Amino acid sequence: MSNIAVICRIAVIVGLSLASVPLALAQPAPVKSGPDVWDANHDGVYTCDEWKNYLDRLFTMADRNHDGHLDASEFAIVRRTDATLADADFDYFDENQDGKITRNELVSKPSEFIMRFDRNGDCRVTPDEMKPVENPNAPKERPRDRWH
Repeated sequence: MSNIAVICRIAVIVGLSLASVPLALAQPAPVKSGPDVWDANHDGVYTCDEWKNYLDRLFTMADRNHDGHLDASEFAIVRRTDATLADADFDYFDENQDGKITRNELVSKPSEFIMRFDRNGDCRVTPDEMKPVENPNAPKERPRDRWH
């Protein structure tokens, strides 16, 4: 068997192996990379307006028939496009339960990332807000005795 044939067989095996990896494992963690996708000006500050603009773009991309709403199959495109929305529930966005999601129904939903990290409620998550918060009431570690 020639070297080219061996290389082709290895490439096929590797490709099939990678195809069997669950999508969740192949996607980066949303908190680490998700907001970077919708940080429009790439300043490291994530705002509600940037989130809404991002959802607006997702809606436009997914509304394949341009009828102004997303049905379940079009919403599946949104779920596949963004890992942070991979587990999103159609009914959560379909507020009036009419079987379709309007642009407003999608865009008006808050970002879980912003709700989690926006400590001062200004609809902006800064790098400082993403740092872990120390609990001032937590017991301090006592100095350890030194053994001589």
